[in-house]
Amino acid sequence: MLYLTAGCSLFAAFSAPTMPAASVVGRAGASVSMVAEAGSILRGVWDGEDLVSVADGVLERNTMGKPWVTQRPRPRRNRKSEAMRRMVRECEVKPSNFIYPLFIHDEASNVAIASMPGCERHCLTSMVAEAKEAYKYGVRSFVVFPKVPDALKTVRGEEAYNPNGIVPRAVSMLKDALGPESIVCTDVALDPYSSKGHDGIVEDGKILNDATIEQLCKQSVMQARAGSDVVAPSDMMDGRVGAIRDALDSEGFTEVSILAYTAKYASAFYGPFRDALDSHPGFGDKKTYQQDPANGREAYIEAALDEMEGADMLMVKPGMPYLDVIHRLRQASNLPIAAYHVSGEYSMLKAAVERGWLDEKKVALETLTCFKRAGADIILTYYAKDASKWICEDGL
Repeated sequence: MLYLTAGCSLFAAFSAPTMPAASVVGRAGASVSMVAEAGSILRGVWDGEDLVSVADGVLERNTMGKPWVTQRPRPRRNRKSEAMRRMVRECEVKPSNFIYPLFIHDEASNVAIASMPGCERHCLTSMVAEAKEAYKYGVRSFVVFPKVPDALKTVRGEEAYNPNGIVPRAVSMLKDALGPESIVCTDVALDPYSSKGHDGIVEDGKILNDATIEQLCKQSVMQARAGSDVVAPSDMMDGRVGAIRDALDSEGFTEVSILAYTAKYASAFYGPFRDALDSHPGFGDKKTYQQDPANGREAYIEAALDEMEGADMLMVKPGMPYLDVIHRLRQASNLPIAAYHVSGEYSMLKAAVERGWLDEKKVALETLTCFKRAGADIILTYYAKDASKWICEDGL
């Protein structure tokens, strides 16, 4: 007879490789019959089940004598099969929801972005090829972000509205290659073109609001002339949406949409993006114009202003850490809401996947579904092509 204390391994009680049947009794008094044979795995058969019971009245018995919880509503009925789960699913992610960000540069070949595995700065020919590949899987919307040579950067960012610059050429090439059913979006901000690395004109260490907006209006009109379907001001200057709307309308571009970066936060999640464009701030940070990450209600103010000024869509950036803000804007506005799954979020997933900690496909699709569940209609994501491919392969 052997006695075991709590936490003691049953098998540790036996040291000999072979032994006859033994009766083992725990402190509760239950006996366990053990049979061991040389080279075999010990298996225990517990014959004290009658010592553990459920108190009378906790469970009923159905007509077949089996345990029965007398609860009519059972949410699990709507989860009992994949067909049932799909039938009652509240939101679904589709390739048509995505905007695919593409980094571009005026070089003959591509350059990998070390901090964003799987992404690269595309030469314009490669950009078109990548867009065509994504288009095959149902992606229809794209946005281009340029890496501008230092020699072209100035304090006022004049290269931003050069009609022969990289962005208007890229827009024209994409529209020619993809046709009228494609949507090409363009970023409106000065940071890729600024020698100071800020979204606006810098003077005496400050970012000028109204003088910057004049430059942004020129940039937006130039992009519209090149064929941009949607201009997306990401600068966070006060009043820029209304000014851009008026500038576009006065030039006859009344059908060009504005996707406003409405709630763009001064986030630490943008680092890999700035690596991609070599657009880190030359001094300080962007906290005087981008929102404080601690503020949620402030997004209502920005949304109300952007909507009043003529925005067609409102964006929240970053995405996952700000699902609450996406939900708030969804409740407050009838305009389409966009979420930007930013570079830092993307790179964190990639890093975990590279280490074997996460299943990339499952985690990426779950993440994108979270944006939809929070209220986003549009998702900017570097996973646009891969996610669309996975969705098509799964027949979703």
